[in-house]
Amino acid sequence: MKNSIKPQGCTNLKLRQLSRIVTRHYDHFFAEVGLKITQYSLLSHVVKLGPLRPVDLAKRMQMDASTLTRNLQPLAAMGFLTIGAGADARSRLVIATETGASKQAQAQRAWKTAQLALNEQLGTERVAALHELLDSCIKCLGGDKEGDDAKAD
Repeated sequence: MKNSIKPQGCTNLKLRQLSRIVTRHYDHFFAEVGLKITQYSLLSHVVKLGPLRPVDLAKRMQMDASTLTRNLQPLAAMGFLTIGAGADARSRLVIATETGASKQAQAQRAWKTAQLALNEQLGTERVAALHELLDSCIKCLGGDKEGDDAKAD
């Protein structure tokens, strides 16, 4: 009989542990610009894709609407985004302000430094393999149906 590889433990737990560690890594570099990596990612998507409806932004980022709304509020309060009227009375549009676009450009430099440091720690081959594995898992689980653009960062 063949020895088959069997996953040990909970995949969700392992992914969440890795996610928390990687988030702390990026947040360390983002502290100097006054953002968290999650805020930078959201701001980057709006700068690149906006103006757009919150529902479309949530789909692109693979987030549920309530999480997106909660995460937009601090960026709007800091003056980086505006959430204004959309095409009709029931719709809204998320728009990056000039200040937000400037902050995103500043934060992009912190992101690059953080990414290069992560590449150094893990090795670029491992990071590339991780990206490939994550992309294929996202595709297998149907997460790329809305054209998720992970390269908005």
